[in-house]
Amino acid sequence: MTQQPILQATGLMKRYGTVVAMNGADFDLMPGEILAVIGDNGAGKSTLIKALSGAVTPDHGTIELDGKPVHFRSPDDARASGIETVYQNLAMSPALSIADNMFLGREWRKPGILGSVFRQMDKPRMNAFARQKLSDLGLMTIQDINVAVESLSGGQRQGVAVARAAAFGSKVVILDEPTAALGVKESRRVLDLIRDVRARGIPIILISHNMPHVFEVADRVHIHRLGRRLCVINPKDYTMSDAVALMTGAMEIDGNKAA
Repeated sequence: MTQQPILQATGLMKRYGTVVAMNGADFDLMPGEILAVIGDNGAGKSTLIKALSGAVTPDHGTIELDGKPVHFRSPDDARASGIETVYQNLAMSPALSIADNMFLGREWRKPGILGSVFRQMDKPRMNAFARQKLSDLGLMTIQDINVAVESLSGGQRQGVAVARAAAFGSKVVILDEPTAALGVKESRRVLDLIRDVRARGIPIILISHNMPHVFEVADRVHIHRLGRRLCVINPKDYTMSDAVALMTGAMEIDGNKAA
């Protein structure tokens, strides 16, 4: 029996004037997998990811989540459907605490009149939830969740962002270049974190230029070229050089080895 993709896009088109950013792009993410998305600069992979995360509305084409058509008009729509995105800039408020950043834009209010009328936040419950989510992903090297995010290392900030996405992303987590600004040791921790999220049953879309990282953690690799999906490969069947050659058009896809 063929497995049903949890997130699927068919024939996505997006134009900006005369520029074609998506030209009939297809996409599918299977349950419980890490799918890497790679492509040369200008290939249109960013537009594809923005369409899947609600930041861009395609001109044509369909997107399905759990087999049902969805029409995202904003990132909030995608989040409400269980799709969380961690962007390269992390979208955090450095002066706020870890717990406050975990709940940024979706704070829990106190029960009763204190929450509904006086809009008081339920800090103890938020702190307990944040601590639990960080602990679930092995991030309790961060002892105090009330410290400001600006005091954390780059890897710890990335960890908080991933933990936030995993906490609220019930269906899909999208990670945009999560190791781009990190050193070797912190990159290793983030890759372990990605595996931890997948182990909890949440499929991940990983956008990355770092081929060793892609080939280390991805179950399949979606290669984007000229505004559409060129192919999906199994990293066990191809080398990193092959992937780069496919991306740039220097190599043709072997149909017998497509994932």
